[in-house]
Amino acid sequence: MAASTKKSDFEPLASLSESERKQVLAVMQRAKEFDMKEETKLKNWQPLEGQLTKFTNVMKGWQPRWFLLDPDSGMLEYFEKEEHKKHRPRGSIHLASAVISPSEEDSQTFSVSAANAEVYKLRATSTRERQQWVDRLRQTAEHHSNLANQQQSLPAELQRGVRSQSVSSGGLVTPTSQKPRLSTSENIAPPRLAPPSHRAPVAHPHLIDPFLEVKEYMMEAEDYSHGLTEKINTLPYSGEPICGLDSDMLLLKATSAATLQCLGQCLTMLQQRQKQMRKEAYGITAGGQSSVSASLDMAPRRDSRTKSLAESVHSPVGSFTSACDLPFLLPETNPVVVVDHDEEEEDVAEYKDTDLEGVEEHKSIILHLLSQLKLGMDLTKVVLPTFILERRSLLELFADCMAHPDVFLRITCLSSPEERMMAVLEWYLTSFHAGRQGSIAKKPYNPIIGETFHCSWRIPPEQIGETSGDGGEPYLLSYTAEQVSHHPPVSAFYFECPKKRVCVNASIWTKSKFMGMSIGVVMVGKVVLKLLDFDEEYVFSLPSAYARSILTTPWVEMGDRINMTCPQTNFSAGIIFHTKPFYGGRLHRVSAEVKNGNTGNITCKVQGEWNSSFEFTYTNGNTKTVNVEDNKVWRKRVRPVQKQGDFESRKLWQHVTSALKVGDINTATEHKKFLEERQREGERHRKDTNTAFPTKFFKKVGDAWLYKDML
Repeated sequence: MAASTKKSDFEPLASLSESERKQVLAVMQRAKEFDMKEETKLKNWQPLEGQLTKFTNVMKGWQPRWFLLDPDSGMLEYFEKEEHKKHRPRGSIHLASAVISPSEEDSQTFSVSAANAEVYKLRATSTRERQQWVDRLRQTAEHHSNLANQQQSLPAELQRGVRSQSVSSGGLVTPTSQKPRLSTSENIAPPRLAPPSHRAPVAHPHLIDPFLEVKEYMMEAEDYSHGLTEKINTLPYSGEPICGLDSDMLLLKATSAATLQCLGQCLTMLQQRQKQMRKEAYGITAGGQSSVSASLDMAPRRDSRTKSLAESVHSPVGSFTSACDLPFLLPETNPVVVVDHDEEEEDVAEYKDTDLEGVEEHKSIILHLLSQLKLGMDLTKVVLPTFILERRSLLELFADCMAHPDVFLRITCLSSPEERMMAVLEWYLTSFHAGRQGSIAKKPYNPIIGETFHCSWRIPPEQIGETSGDGGEPYLLSYTAEQVSHHPPVSAFYFECPKKRVCVNASIWTKSKFMGMSIGVVMVGKVVLKLLDFDEEYVFSLPSAYARSILTTPWVEMGDRINMTCPQTNFSAGIIFHTKPFYGGRLHRVSAEVKNGNTGNITCKVQGEWNSSFEFTYTNGNTKTVNVEDNKVWRKRVRPVQKQGDFESRKLWQHVTSALKVGDINTATEHKKFLEERQREGERHRKDTNTAFPTKFFKKVGDAWLYKDML
C-alpha cells in the first residue's frame, strides 16, 4: 500500500529525465521548507501581551503594568491591569525607528527608546521572557522603520495620497495592487503602512516661524477631514441603515469643512496681526521704511545678522510679540570689542538672587521633568525650566568668586614658599561663599559660544599691607572670560594684575547628572595660578556642587577632594569638601592639610566651614581663624550695557534678565530659546562649511585653553 502511494506521488514525473526529476524534487523540498518558515513567521507576527514591571518615576519607582504589542500597527501600549485592556491605554509609543536595548544592570531589565524621545524602562520576570520581548519588539521596530523609510522616499504628492487613503480605509493600505507577500529575506509581516496614531503632532518650539506648528496641526486636520469625506461618499445612497444622504452624515461633513475654514481664517488673522505688531515694534512707517531697518519682514533672517542689538527696541520684554523679531547675529560676525577699563563703573550692589519664587509655584513642572529622567543621566543636553535660572551667566559667576582681590594680591607680598602656599589656600577657601550667594540652589545661564564677560577691580596698595605703591595708584586686577566651545561647553577665564605680575588661567566645563532627589555638577578642568616673580605655578581644580531637595526648598553644597600642587616648591595641599551626612552632621564642612614634599611633614591643618569660618592650625601650635564675613567684598567694575558688545554676557542676556526680574517666565523662556536656536544655527553653519569657531581671547593648547596675551 505504501509502495503504491509512493509510486502514485511520482507518476507526474515519470516522463522526466533523472536529472530533471531531481531538480523538481529539490524545488518541492524547498517549497515545503518555505511553507514551514512562513507558518513560523505568521505565528511570530501575532500580538504579544503580558505583565512587565515599568519604572514610572523617582517617586513611585517600579510598578507592574500590562503591556500589549500590536505588530500590525507598530504600537506598544500598556494598561494598569489586564482587565483594563478594553479601556484607553495609560500610555503608548510607536516603534518605528525605536531602539530596544537590554540593560547591563541585570538579566531582566531592558529599555525601549522611541523616535519621539520617550523612553520605557521595563523589567521582565526572567531572562527568557526578556529575550522574547526584545526579539519581538526589535522585529516590529525594524518592519515599521523600513515602511517609514519607504514612505519618505515617495514624492510629496504620493505621500499625501497614501496618507489620505490610509485614513479613509482604516489604515490597511498596500503599496501596490498585488496581494502582499511575506519577504523571504526579512522576518517581517506583510508590508502594510502603519495606521495613523490619531495623536496630535509632537509639540516643539519653532523660533523662526512661531506659526509653523499650527500649520502642521492644520495639515493633519485637513488630511483627516479629507479621509472622512471620502468615507462618507462611499456609503450607499439608500437601502441601508446609514446612507450617504443621511442628515447626520451631511451635517458631519459640513461641520468638518466649516471648522477647518474657520481655523484657516483665524490663522490668517493671527499672521497679519503678528506682521503689524512687528512693524509697530520696529517703527515702520506707512511708506514701508523703518527708523531701525528697512522692511525686516522681507529681508532674509541671515541678512539681519549684521545689525546690532543696540539698534533694536530697548525693552523687548514689553514690546515684542516674539523673540524671533530680534536681529539674528552669529558670534563669528561680531567684531572683537576693545575693552577700556576706564569706562567701567562699579556695580551698585553685589549680586544676590535668593528669591524662591517659582520653585513652589512650578513644582508640578519639576515633577514632570523628574519623571523623564533616570539615575545617572547626563543633564548636559536637558533643557531645564527657566524659572530656576539665576540672573547671571556662568562667566560672571566665575568672576564673582574673586570677591576678595586684596586677599589674592597679598599672596605676592610673602617671602617664603610655605607662606605663599598658605595664602593661596586661604584665598581659595574664601572664594566660594561670594560666588554662591544665599542657600537657594539656582542655575546660572549656560553661556552661548562666543559669549564674553569683562570686569576689573582697583585695589589700593594699603589694602594688601603695602605702605606705598607705584605713585599711590591702585592695582588693576582685570578679568576676561569667553565661552570657547559648545560641545563640550568649555568656559575659559583669565585674571591678571600686571603690576604684581600674577595671573590665573583656567578652562572649565561642567558635567551634570541626575541623582534622584538631587543634581550633581562636576567641574572638569584645571586652574593654574602663576606668580611670575617667584617662577611658581599652583595647579588645582574646582569642587563639585550638589543641588539637594529639589522638590522642596533646593539648597547647594559642595563635595569633592581637591589636590593643590606647586611643582616648583614641592608644597601641596589636600582639600576635602564634606557633604552633609544623612543623619546629623554640619553643612558646608571643609578640611585641608598642607604638606612639605621636601621633608614629607604636614605643616598645617585646616578645619571649618567654607561659607562662614575656618581655622588654620600650625605645627608649632599657633592658630589663625579666618572669618569670610569679615573680609571685604569688593564689587566688580563693569562697563555699562550700552557700551558693551553684542556678545558680552549682560547685553546678550539682558532681555532674559529683565523678564526674570519682573517675574515674566514665558517671555524669559522665549528669549532664552531664541539665543539657543541662534547657537544651534551657528553650529550647523560651521559644520556645513567645515570651519572651526574663531575664538577671540583664548587659544587651544592640548586639552587646555590659554589666554592669547598671557603675562
